[in-house]
Amino acid sequence: MDSQTLCNHQIVYFGVININVNRKTIGSIDVWRCSSCKTKFCEEKQLGIESISDTVGMQTIKKNEKWAILICKLKNKFKWKLVKLKNSFILKHECIDGNILSSQVENYDTVDQNHRIIMVDNSVNEAVEI
Repeated sequence: MDSQTLCNHQIVYFGVININVNRKTIGSIDVWRCSSCKTKFCEEKQLGIESISDTVGMQTIKKNEKWAILICKLKNKFKWKLVKLKNSFILKHECIDGNILSSQVENYDTVDQNHRIIMVDNSVNEAVEI
């Protein structure tokens, strides 16, 4: 068992990441952290999205994962999503055009020209311009 499993989490608010397009906020990521084991928990908030998330409660990640923001850009349209990344794996997601795309992730980044990854750890309490 890892420390995340053994910890009786004492979760406190850690910060926010605002997601902007042309300096207009279109959403945010709330970041929470356990004051004991320092594990981060994240919650995605997309403005204008009325559907309920497929997960309820504080999302967790595994020891070998990191929180990231996946940004899709296609023909001047933008879509973003909070994702859990591994160092090297295939990330499957629904793109702007509705197609399911598989992107190769290496070193927590993608080489795809229509996608960008922003690491949550590097962006807490900042505004990210997409």
